[in-house]
Amino acid sequence: MKMQGTVSKNVKKVVLAYSGGLDTSVIVPWLRNNYVGCEVICFCADLGQEEELSGLEEKAIKSGASKLYIRDLREEFLRDFVFPTMQAGAVYEREYLLGTSFARPLIAKHLVEIAEMEGADAVAHGATGKGNDQVRFELTVMALNPKLKIIAPWREWDIRSRQDALAYAAEFNVPVTATEKSIYSRDRNIFHLSHEGGLLEDPWNEPEPDMYQLTVSPEQAPDTPEYVEIGFEQGDPVSVNGERMGPVELFTRLNKLAGRHGVGRVDMVENRLVGMKSRGVYETPAGTVLLRAHQALESLCLDKHTMHYKDFLAVKYAELVYNGMWYTRLREALDAFVQVTQQQVTGVVRLKLYKGNVIIAGRKSEYSLYREDYASFGEEDVYNQKDAEGFINLFGLPLKVEALLAIDGGGQSRYRKPDYSKFKRD
Repeated sequence: MKMQGTVSKNVKKVVLAYSGGLDTSVIVPWLRNNYVGCEVICFCADLGQEEELSGLEEKAIKSGASKLYIRDLREEFLRDFVFPTMQAGAVYEREYLLGTSFARPLIAKHLVEIAEMEGADAVAHGATGKGNDQVRFELTVMALNPKLKIIAPWREWDIRSRQDALAYAAEFNVPVTATEKSIYSRDRNIFHLSHEGGLLEDPWNEPEPDMYQLTVSPEQAPDTPEYVEIGFEQGDPVSVNGERMGPVELFTRLNKLAGRHGVGRVDMVENRLVGMKSRGVYETPAGTVLLRAHQALESLCLDKHTMHYKDFLAVKYAELVYNGMWYTRLREALDAFVQVTQQQVTGVVRLKLYKGNVIIAGRKSEYSLYREDYASFGEEDVYNQKDAEGFINLFGLPLKVEALLAIDGGGQSRYRKPDYSKFKRD
């Protein structure tokens, strides 16, 4: 069963984004078979996917690779990709917190670094021709080193099913431990877990309870709420319940805490970059808590105009991240704006977690713009209520002028058509 494309001699060394799964495992011999004399180097990014990474090097080498690089990128992922996106308030199509989207540019960045270090001619990935990931990988490579050739086997080979891949693995002695696959396509990192395919392909089907892995069902969550306090410094989360900790420890702690209360589930139909709609179910326990806490703190520390304009830009920021345009001037420019807005986003937010809900229970900051003496409904001396009359007159002047012109011309406001026959006249 020879599933080969056009044999090429122009690639001598290629670095493959490798997971150890069936798809990337069969890519190794496929590259060697289709690029004569080509050396294949594998790279696996540890993003907190919780998969067993021991034995992965042996598996890669048995599949035909010359070596395997494994890099722990969890902290870089959170610090340089998750936190900036969260600070921007970027949420794709109202619900998706972009858990897969901003992981791909990071993987591709290190793919390029290893390729340059090894003197490779090309890089390769296992993304399909129907999805978003191919764009995210390849745009990153184009931005960082456009001289590298990009090989995408799923757009070239004849493998179309898991059975085809298993047959190819058997033909070239690729070690495969499992012969059956979950009905779901999943992507996991320390930030989230996504589920696609299987029963989810019909948007009418409710997800099966056993599908979820990071969160309990809200119905099965504790009947007693749990309070948690998140500390921020210049927009970055730095502590949980007063205990200071690094990004990885913080996310690990919050994932468990929020997950046991059923927090962080999203079921949505989204618009893929390639044009089709797809249904995805996401679990993002810690991310959901942190985004809500960050928003609450911003409401305290940001002035009205900055916050409103920031919300406007958040939509564009999310779109750029989703579309794989992380390494672009526009994303960097938006990020520069966001960083200025975060200079005084420092404080503590108290939240109540209860059966899938994240409820704000308190927030405080030394940079708070909230003044109790201004906002109080009680007796106070700092605000002259008579000043409101002049403000309203000026604020409403355009409406007043428009209405006067309409009444003088046509006898009535365009927003109101009274029946004058009902008016009582003396």
